[in-house]
Amino acid sequence: MTQPSYVHGASAKPLIGETIGRFFDAACARYAEREALVVRHQNVRLTYAALKQKVDALAASFIRLGLAPGERIGIWSQNNLEWALTQFATAKAGLVLVNINPAYRRSELEYALNKVGCRALVLSPAFKSSNYLEMLADLAPELAHCEPGRLRSHKLPSLEMVIRLGAERTAGMLNFDDLLASPTREEFFALEARGDTLQFDDPINIQFTSGTTGNPKGATLSHHNILNNGYFVGEAIRLAEGDRLCIPVPLYHCFGMVMGNLGCLTHGATMIYPSEAFEPLAALQTLAEEKCTAMYGVPTMFIAALDHPRFAEFDISTLRTGIMAGSPCPIEVMKRVIDKMNMREVTIAYGMTETSPVSFQSGTDDPIERRVSTVGRVQPHCEVKIVDADGRIVPRGTPGELCTRGYSVMLGYWDDAARTAEAIDRAGWMHTGDLATIDEEGYCNIVGRIKDMVIRGGENIYPREIEEFLYRHPKVLDVQVVGVPDRKYGEELCAWVIVREGETLSADELRAFCQGQIAHYKIPRYIEFVDSFPMTVTGKIQKFHIRDAMKRRLGLDEAQTA
Repeated sequence: MTQPSYVHGASAKPLIGETIGRFFDAACARYAEREALVVRHQNVRLTYAALKQKVDALAASFIRLGLAPGERIGIWSQNNLEWALTQFATAKAGLVLVNINPAYRRSELEYALNKVGCRALVLSPAFKSSNYLEMLADLAPELAHCEPGRLRSHKLPSLEMVIRLGAERTAGMLNFDDLLASPTREEFFALEARGDTLQFDDPINIQFTSGTTGNPKGATLSHHNILNNGYFVGEAIRLAEGDRLCIPVPLYHCFGMVMGNLGCLTHGATMIYPSEAFEPLAALQTLAEEKCTAMYGVPTMFIAALDHPRFAEFDISTLRTGIMAGSPCPIEVMKRVIDKMNMREVTIAYGMTETSPVSFQSGTDDPIERRVSTVGRVQPHCEVKIVDADGRIVPRGTPGELCTRGYSVMLGYWDDAARTAEAIDRAGWMHTGDLATIDEEGYCNIVGRIKDMVIRGGENIYPREIEEFLYRHPKVLDVQVVGVPDRKYGEELCAWVIVREGETLSADELRAFCQGQIAHYKIPRYIEFVDSFPMTVTGKIQKFHIRDAMKRRLGLDEAQTA
């Protein structure tokens, strides 16, 4: 056999063997006077010392509320100061932070809170077209009549405490700002004592990933998982004390909270949030006015910034590095980012939520050809193998399933031993479901997906979840959802629908059925009504035929990607 498709990230740099809380305290002492966090849309600027003061106050308040180590606390909010404070405070208090997608609607929120048994929820009053207070009140009308922190809800039985952001007050809810009062001496000592009991292998974060069987899975991550991944991702882009990182990506994703926040914490860099959600003009203004040295984003974000009519007005010459990830990176976009945005050391990263997230990353000094055609080499302290359908390692250059093992692999899917066992085998390998090759020099190229996951603008969408929701419509007999190419988002959803006999159904009617129930990005852009689906002789639906037919009908071409 030629050289096998197995690589491991041998490194002289050791893993961090501490909890996030202990590391946070040491970092805040080391970089006390450096700027830690800038939140442009809230006019917030905090040094590391000031950040620690607020985080300690919030963590002490969580303990005072009676939240015990290992209990789950959700956060449903756009990017803001409160998100960052909650991330670090929950880690210090030993609570498991549950990231809830800001695009979620009622049924998704209900599922997430109940699946992991959230005892508390931090929420923004509203964001864009989403009225979070209204949606929560629909699910838990008992809030209107309960004492704050004493909720007893029929639909949300585990939820007791709702902590709302903003100056206004809502019946049955605690106010976030009230929890930032300075802790007493006794409360501070209690926080210190709590920290002494925590271990770095404890679960600290749950992030939901769409499931092929319909319901999202709660990937459960530890201190060790995400603190180290944030550190080594930062190392790969040569992040250093004094660097200023623009973080327009959402904090509820690993991209924001791990690669962004923890990457900065582990290097004494500054976290900078340009806006509540990505806005190209706000990002450009932030890059220029804050003299940012690095920027993270999915390809669509870089495209929007480069194509903005005012792009040329901004001096972004301080930019040096960053990461483009989240979906396949168009080669021409990568070249424009290097040339027009001065990001000569920009890298590409590959991973998944279940691996904290990054497994492969290109180097800042890799040749441009490598940086635009591969996802780089394996991360330090990680192992990767490429296997065939029988689980045997294939030769270099041969496509197969990418499997990874090491510190970054999640603890498992929350309360789902069966699906955890499907994903992580007895030897500890995480089976990603992605098809990849590894070349003679160890560079990885993602060549496809074993299953039919759709990646729309950095959001992973499993068609089965959308199909199961659309099946609820009384006029829908059968439905199949596929991804079709899209120049802006990489892929868009297309649904082929068979209507029940004697019924009539329009695309607008079906989309209206989705509004307010599933996230906007999960609503199919294209809806076609058909009489049948292409099938094999054994009755298996051939989704690739659906995809090919839609490409021909719509005149779509595959985008050239790295």
